[in-house]
Amino acid sequence: MEENNKYRFIVSVKVGPKGQITIPSQAREMFNIKVGDTLMILGDISRGLAILKDDAFYNLMDGRHENDGN
Repeated sequence: MEENNKYRFIVSVKVGPKGQITIPSQAREMFNIKVGDTLMILGDISRGLAILKDDAFYNLMDGRHENDGN
């Protein structure tokens, strides 16, 4: 694992035979991910994948709707 600073890091993970990945402990600690939390996986064919905790995703969507005038 290569650390950039206390707010960012880069890590590689391998996809297992069931399509699962392990979120490294540093990421779980940094983002307060606990057993039983729900994560959202967002995908864009040209930009890749992003993983967000569900509350962060819903906060993002609430802000987006406010900015769109909806």
